[in-house]
Amino acid sequence: MHPQLEAERFHSCIDLIQALDTCHRKEYYKRALGLCNNEKEALSKCLHEARLSGERQYILASREKKKVIEEKWKKLEEEEYGEDAVLKKIIQRQLAKKQQGSDSSQ
Repeated sequence: MHPQLEAERFHSCIDLIQALDTCHRKEYYKRALGLCNNEKEALSKCLHEARLSGERQYILASREKKKVIEEKWKKLEEEEYGEDAVLKKIIQRQLAKKQQGSDSSQ
């Protein structure tokens, strides 16, 4: 038997869950002979698809969240260094010149 299932997460499989539960409540010999196997197989497939669907939704939401965060970082960097980080490039060039000057004087 499947573990306790979250009704909201596996809402699409609720009919199959109930069908398997009903089958398992029947007489013992029916379970022993595997007469519930069709219901169990259908439920397993449904739960697998529901899990994959949930994962896909989580991945898409995660990508959107990451995109928003990257946009915020880009905006902060533009506010600090100007558009296309021109000021940052100038600072890096100046630091490189200073390092070259200090390396040649040694």
